[in-house]
Amino acid sequence: MDAYEDDYMDQPDEWDREGLLDPAWEKQQKKTFTAWCNSHLRKAGTQIENIEEDFRNGLKLMLLLEVISGEQLPKPDRGKMRFHKIANVNKALDFIASKGVKLVSIGAEEIVDGNVKMTLGMIWTIILRFAIQDITVEELTAKEGLLLWCQRKTAPYKNVNVQNFHLSFKDGLAFCALIHRHRPDLLDYHKLKKENPLENLNLAFDVAEKYLDIPRMLDPEDMVNSAKPDERSVMAYVSSYYHAFSGAQQAETAANRICKVLKVNQENERLMEEYERLASDLLDWIRKTTPWLENRTTDNTLPGTQRKLDEFRDYRRKQKPPKLEEKARLENSFNTLQTRLRLSNRPAYLPTEGKMVSDIANAWKGLETAEKGFEEWLLSELQRLERLDHLAQKFRHRCEIHEEWAVGKEEMLQSKDFKSCSLNELKAIKKKHEAFESDLAAHQDRVEQIAAIAQELNALDYHDVVAVNSRCQRICDQWDKLGTLTAKRRQALDEAERILEKIDTLHLDYAKRAAPFNNWLDGAKEDLMDMFIVHSTEEIQALGDAHEQFKNTLPEADKEFNAIIGLANEVTRLSQSIGITKVENPYTTVHPQDLAHKWSDVKQMVPMRDKVLQDEMIKQQNNERLRRQFAAKANVVGPWIENQLDAVASIGIQMKGSLEDQLNKLHQFDKAVLQYKPNMDELERYNQEVQESMIFENRYTHYTMETLRVGWEQLLTAIARNINEVENQILTRDSKGISEDQMNEFRLSFNHFDKNRSRRLEPKEFKACLVSLGYNIREDRQGDADFQRIMSIVDPNHSGYVTFDAFLDFMTRETADTDTAEQVMQSFKILAGDKPFITAQILRQELPPDQAEYCIQRMAPYTGRDTVPGALDYMSFSTALYGESDL
Repeated sequence: MDAYEDDYMDQPDEWDREGLLDPAWEKQQKKTFTAWCNSHLRKAGTQIENIEEDFRNGLKLMLLLEVISGEQLPKPDRGKMRFHKIANVNKALDFIASKGVKLVSIGAEEIVDGNVKMTLGMIWTIILRFAIQDITVEELTAKEGLLLWCQRKTAPYKNVNVQNFHLSFKDGLAFCALIHRHRPDLLDYHKLKKENPLENLNLAFDVAEKYLDIPRMLDPEDMVNSAKPDERSVMAYVSSYYHAFSGAQQAETAANRICKVLKVNQENERLMEEYERLASDLLDWIRKTTPWLENRTTDNTLPGTQRKLDEFRDYRRKQKPPKLEEKARLENSFNTLQTRLRLSNRPAYLPTEGKMVSDIANAWKGLETAEKGFEEWLLSELQRLERLDHLAQKFRHRCEIHEEWAVGKEEMLQSKDFKSCSLNELKAIKKKHEAFESDLAAHQDRVEQIAAIAQELNALDYHDVVAVNSRCQRICDQWDKLGTLTAKRRQALDEAERILEKIDTLHLDYAKRAAPFNNWLDGAKEDLMDMFIVHSTEEIQALGDAHEQFKNTLPEADKEFNAIIGLANEVTRLSQSIGITKVENPYTTVHPQDLAHKWSDVKQMVPMRDKVLQDEMIKQQNNERLRRQFAAKANVVGPWIENQLDAVASIGIQMKGSLEDQLNKLHQFDKAVLQYKPNMDELERYNQEVQESMIFENRYTHYTMETLRVGWEQLLTAIARNINEVENQILTRDSKGISEDQMNEFRLSFNHFDKNRSRRLEPKEFKACLVSLGYNIREDRQGDADFQRIMSIVDPNHSGYVTFDAFLDFMTRETADTDTAEQVMQSFKILAGDKPFITAQILRQELPPDQAEYCIQRMAPYTGRDTVPGALDYMSFSTALYGESDL
């Protein structure tokens, strides 16, 4: 009430008995209030014709109040006397006053007397109370709330700015926007214009009356012709819109209430499921952990007991704290859930059997009972095992020292190393053996100590005594074996020393003769295996003469080889007599086997060298013939390709004749190239022979097969590209209506700025080209933005350059008309007889068969209210043709 009482309820001035309404406003109010009253009275099967006359007896006034309030008024007086009428009107006014409305300066007598001003004031008071007072938008009521509702609903619409209830509705667009916002199917707002207020108002009033059951309360002519339409009339009419559309808002409120209730229920269920899951996990962990804490046995080893202590500490520090937090979180979650259920009037939650908070507390108490004293027991067990382990460590330490010393000793004493060494090395081995004999005697006391500690561990019942006894026995057995092997090695070293002194003399003689002969063999092999590269018959002939001189020295070399091998055989015989398998010569690194292999290689390589020199002579003669053959042909084909390339390039640049003439010339070039292909095939055969002969240089020509292939491919590509470009230009010219002069102008401009003849322009070159064609691209920020828009059209892939095809397409689109989606859509509409859909039958009647089937397969079914079986949506299909939606 407070929101509008100040403006409309306290009205002693407004309803001054002596004052007069503006005639235009009075006319508007009478029409509007009469229509408003009839919109409610028709529910009771009646209506009024003259607002100041038909309410005078109070009967229809009481009926109106009963209809709009839904309440029963006192029984009316049925007499026709003046006091009967005043009594009825007073009953109506009393009912209005009972609803908290102050009636200022409005009395029953004025209504009975037909006072127009008082009657309109009374009806306005009724409208305020029963049609506008209950309107609430964001805590604003009555007029402000209704105004805010209009502003919110019409905010997205062009040319609508609702600031009041008079001028803001004068052009009719605000009424149309309110209808379109809630029922966009009733009118097309985007076709309306602000300059047609009568058309807009009539459309809104007709649609509201026909589809929304809102009678015409305003006159379009009065709205348009009034300098300021009557505010109360407009408010009364707009309130009917609010109530007509309030059902949608009520549905939204109901849906929100359901969502809120469901959300609370879902959250409660989630908390229940989370409690069950956490309770199950925690109880499972307690059941698995308790038996482990109750087990007070170990493996009787220090590492095993220490590991169990570490596991217990890990349990105390890492495993138990999170579980304790989980227990507290579980209890909090349970309490929170019960509180939420109580606040939302839901029954209390009862967990699954065995998962109550008390069950979890009892299980946790059992866990802590098992845990008590576990750590103290483990520490005392560790102390006992540490004392026993100390003696075992001492045993292991002494064993490790002895075993480390003994590593490799048996292999060393059994080694036959003296049978593969020099005399000096053998003397050193004997000295080393004497030192070992002294060391062996010194280790006798350590072995005895190990045996004594093993005996003590046996007496104390050490848990791993079996391993201790086994290790001690191995050490004693090894000690006995080392003594036997030491004596045998001393005897073998003495015998080997005597034989090696004889062999040393033979080694010295061998070394003096083998070294020079080995050097001669290496030089001979290098000469015979020497790789050579020659380019003429004279060079290969010189190599043959040098080889003949070498063959004359071979007989003398054979005698020296036999003498050297005889010395080596004598050394082998003496070594075998005492079992020495390998005796190295300390005076040389040249072995008899190496000399034999090298001498054999030299004798085999001589005839092979003869053959290589002969083959190379034949090869050089054939290579000379191939060079001359390839050069003769290449010197003809190369210039021909270069001339053809120049001629093809000049066609696009010079632009002589029409596009058809240029196309004919290009086809002639293409035919000539195909006819010349056998010459390239012949060159390929010559080149294959050259490559198979490994010829890499040709002093008779500067052309290579690779350069000729590249030139040939460039020629084919240039012809094909030029033919394609000219055909595309002809197609563009014919389809876009471009004249020959315009086409030539485009090509001339592009070629002028294509300095390197790459058939594409950089962005700067493209911009200069557009300027040369008359485009006004300013040198400022706006000009840069315009140019970037053009670049996005001609270079959609952002390659950084503009091809001639893209340039030509852009220029033709700029200078020619094109079909649009709207034009295609309008054409389909004509075929469909102005219907929003079309059928397959019409398409097959009006279009060629292939195009009709193309449309039928791709058109989506029409889903409008006025659809018929087989109806197709040609609007979305037309939009998709131009890339504005998906087919």
